[in-house]
Amino acid sequence: MSKYFGTDGFRGEANVVLTVEHAFKIGRFLGWYYGRDHKCNVAIGKDTRRSSYMYESALAAGLTASGADAYLLHVTTTPSVSFVTRSEHFDCGIMISASHNPYFDNGIKLINAGGEKMDDALIDELENYLDGNTPEPPYATGSEIGRTVDFVAGRNRYIGYLIGLAKNSYKGKRVGLDCANGSTWMIAKSVFDALGADTYVINNSPDGTNINEGCGSTHIEGLQKFVLEKGLDIGFAFDGDADRCLAVDENGKLIDGDLILYIMGRYMKEKGTLENTKVVTTVMSNIGLYKALDEIGVGYEKTAVGDKHVYENMRANGHYIGGEQSGHIIFSKYATTGDGMLTAIKIMQVMLDKKQPLSELAKDVTIYPQLLKNVRVHDREAALDDEQVQAQVERVAQQLGSEGRILLRASGTEPVLRVMVEARTDELCRESVDSIIAVMEQRKLLQEA
Repeated sequence: MSKYFGTDGFRGEANVVLTVEHAFKIGRFLGWYYGRDHKCNVAIGKDTRRSSYMYESALAAGLTASGADAYLLHVTTTPSVSFVTRSEHFDCGIMISASHNPYFDNGIKLINAGGEKMDDALIDELENYLDGNTPEPPYATGSEIGRTVDFVAGRNRYIGYLIGLAKNSYKGKRVGLDCANGSTWMIAKSVFDALGADTYVINNSPDGTNINEGCGSTHIEGLQKFVLEKGLDIGFAFDGDADRCLAVDENGKLIDGDLILYIMGRYMKEKGTLENTKVVTTVMSNIGLYKALDEIGVGYEKTAVGDKHVYENMRANGHYIGGEQSGHIIFSKYATTGDGMLTAIKIMQVMLDKKQPLSELAKDVTIYPQLLKNVRVHDREAALDDEQVQAQVERVAQQLGSEGRILLRASGTEPVLRVMVEARTDELCRESVDSIIAVMEQRKLLQEA
């Protein structure tokens, strides 16, 4: 596992974990790495966090000091940086965001020339440089010093791309948008207005410290209330950098990533565009999704948690749609990463083509109760592999049969095991999870509270 970069970039509290010096050095390395045989061009986007402006300046300074040109997209979404990087032929892209985290955190996401998350081999080289294990790149001098270029036009091209993907007019549809005081605050309304919707927006007044604060896809209750109060046909909630989208139907009910995958998978099969491919999920998707997909004859695959793993499976196997419960939905024909705005447009397409409300599109999926508990252990590998723990997991699995499932997995970063059970009732979920934890306690595997 990388020291600094996880599955979604280098992330942590601003100037505590991720410092401005880190940003400058990342810029220095990338400008040198890509500029060894040509003039390097890098696209940079950011979300609305106060520290994002600081990191933008530091990255641009590092890039230009190494001779690269830094193209600033300003406040924009992660998927827009991916789109611009691949469509405008940049050497790489950088998104400054900590996604759904609170404002005091921030992150640096690196995107390769194909618009995909950066290759592990390059990340390893970059981390060696950050640790001082490789020489400093030479500074550019004279006319070789790079430029900082205002490139808001790139963001506008992404907006045009989204509008061009819509197959229908939204005239007469009342649509609510929760922008999470983040990256979509200058994008989402303009797209839906251009497509003819009656657009109602909340949480689109960022001040640098209110991103994701009680709003957006991680606090869907605000949009649920708003949809009901305004009598809207549908609502969409994004996270801070808009690579996630959750929906709310006309009755105020949450339509999460699993339900979105079902709606889109069924629609694509009916239209003949799913072909012989499968819906790609993570192991955390609800058993109700799999039962519903089985009913309509749509296949599926399961990956480890993380949209990076979903996309890797899609790319390797040629699948067209995949995603997570959290709302990371990837349409591989149109994007190489989760894209909240694209997801919203695709859901609108299904509603309008089928002339059905969102509640009707999701009604055939029965979501099973789910309980997830995180327990701190002395040694996560030892606890996970303990014979008696595994024996109890097997007993629970047999008791649940085809009407439930259990998943025991280790955190990738902490001494924590995650115990998740889905079953017919909340009570059965609790009993099953607690029985696993009780064995861990008997085996003295747990840390004291």
